[in-house]
Amino acid sequence: MPYTLADILPSVAASFGLGTDNPLGLAPNRDVVVLVIDGLGAELLARNRGAAPTLAAHVATTLTAGFPATTPVSLTSLAMGAPCATHGIIGYSFALPGSGGPRLFNALRWRLDSATGDDARDAYPPETVQPRASRLQDLAAHGVEMHYVIPEYQRDSGLTRAAFRAAGTLHPAADLDALRSGILSFATHSGTSQRFAYAYFADLDYTGHLHGPESPQWLAILREVDACVADLLAGLPATCTLLVTGDHGMIQADTVIDLDARDLLHRDVRLIGGEARVRHVYLERADALTDALARWTGELSTHARVVTREQALDEHWFGRTPPEPVVTRRIGDLIAVAEGRSVLVRPAGEPLESSMLGHHGAWTADEQLVPLITGSGESEARPRLRS
Repeated sequence: MPYTLADILPSVAASFGLGTDNPLGLAPNRDVVVLVIDGLGAELLARNRGAAPTLAAHVATTLTAGFPATTPVSLTSLAMGAPCATHGIIGYSFALPGSGGPRLFNALRWRLDSATGDDARDAYPPETVQPRASRLQDLAAHGVEMHYVIPEYQRDSGLTRAAFRAAGTLHPAADLDALRSGILSFATHSGTSQRFAYAYFADLDYTGHLHGPESPQWLAILREVDACVADLLAGLPATCTLLVTGDHGMIQADTVIDLDARDLLHRDVRLIGGEARVRHVYLERADALTDALARWTGELSTHARVVTREQALDEHWFGRTPPEPVVTRRIGDLIAVAEGRSVLVRPAGEPLESSMLGHHGAWTADEQLVPLITGSGESEARPRLRS
């Protein structure tokens, strides 16, 4: 069975002496940093290894992000050590119950109706939307010091509260220089206490969305990331293990399907969530399912695969363990997954997202596969990976 993002934190916990579930065979060390480069796909890195020789040389294995391959799902799966069927953050946006009926909820921004809608932290507290303890909380309870090397705005964001949940020392990092400094500061100490740091860098993903993955602008950011990681490997003490990964990869769209312009797709439909590569479709009533499935399948033809919620659950799209009812209800009555390089856009409600060149979420290797890049400061040791 392939490794997944959800395998990283259980392996880190085992390396700290917490439990025996160590799927990656990570060796013990005093400190561990997990650095997420948003949008760093394994296939993209392999095709552009000349722009990122350090990253490419230190790939220990390839992981799958999980479905859907999108930031709020992947970061929560990483922090929880479990897929979204367990933690319930099942997409970029999805329906949550409200007093007047289901409400569309953007999990990345923690806002209502759209990425720019009302702040949802009061109406939908992160700790209730995702109530399970994270693996970071487990580490903290075990005596491991928690640190975060992230943009300052993320410290109290809804997604951070829902996924990571553990209090810790913040090292604000709005750019690569601050990221490098924060990680080095975290790892440079003379004590014997164990420390864990979660670090994050967004610009590769942002640039890929705006200019396309593998564009000159994207390659320039990749080179900068590679130089930063090279500096970290040269500067970190041997007492610190560095794990670098991505939350998803990316494809560049070549066929744009405007869902807003297709009236048949809105018949009996209450809400459309998700994002351009994976759509959750919520119906007005249960008895409309058969006809709606036929309409969506016929309208989207070769551009997307459309299935019912029940089929997706039977095929374990969201994880092997069946979700609890509260999570099941968040999944669309229909799920439309774009194929090839098609995107299913909604310009009226998602103007920024619909204008993007780069997208992710679906089943292609370019979207699903992410590298696990490893090193341990001066020694450049790597996890012992089980065959």
